[in-house]
Amino acid sequence: MIELAPDQLPPLARWFAAGSPGTAALAEHVPASGTGRWWADRAHAPRTLAVACAGHVLLRGDPSALAPDALAVFDAHYVQAPSCFLPALGSAFDRIVPWERMLYVHQVPVAAPRPPCGVTVRRLVAADAPALAALAPDTAWLHASWGGPAGLAASGLGWAAFGADEILAVACTYFHGTTYEDIACYTAPAHRRRRLALACVTALCQDIAGRGHTPSWTCSRDNRPSRLLAWTAGFRLAHEYVHYLTGKPARRDGGGTSGHPGHSAAAATFGDTKAPQRRTPRSRGPDSVR
Repeated sequence: MIELAPDQLPPLARWFAAGSPGTAALAEHVPASGTGRWWADRAHAPRTLAVACAGHVLLRGDPSALAPDALAVFDAHYVQAPSCFLPALGSAFDRIVPWERMLYVHQVPVAAPRPPCGVTVRRLVAADAPALAALAPDTAWLHASWGGPAGLAASGLGWAAFGADEILAVACTYFHGTTYEDIACYTAPAHRRRRLALACVTALCQDIAGRGHTPSWTCSRDNRPSRLLAWTAGFRLAHEYVHYLTGKPARRDGGGTSGHPGHSAAAATFGDTKAPQRRTPRSRGPDSVR
């Protein structure tokens, strides 16, 4: 796969359906936000196209056009692709872990809960970038789709619960599409069970609706806290799907893969590892309340 500059892209309508909810909105988010990268099997008249952002990848096209290791650039990514890409993914990595996902769409308006005393829920502004950066290091996924804390803060598409001098919870548009905005949220561990995430999500959903868009929400099937929060916030299940967590690029020794000459990576290791648990209530990278 080779990386394409934005001015090298083919017409995207042929590759990605416009106005899609969930992670599929990534294909619209990347050109709008300037965050993310495009890849193809060749620059002219590509047969396979990929878009990547914040550790997520959408793959479309003809996988037969790919060399065995063409997808290795997407190691340690969550890949959403038609099933015809599974052999190509299996040959490119030492392990492919299927991960069952649930896609919710906002359908029921919910009144915002009253914040606890001393807590203010408001829109993030550019000056809040340092407060976002001060969150725990393992929350970097939260602003990855915007290129970092400054990008998310300046986007105007995030809401946060503030204490005296820190952010306690955040909800934000993660992938901004033309019809749907897929959201993420996080609550600092010491402030969970105070309905702060619900307050932020409710404010964000009202904001999204005001733009004429619809919020969507994706989470792992086994992330019960995220599913409960989604339902409480007015989201309802639209459909379920599977994406794939990729491992390390497969080794090819003597014609084999993954250090096992004569055996394909897909046959040797597909689905042999339980999907790792994401870190608490949803999100994207680690599920932090999504």
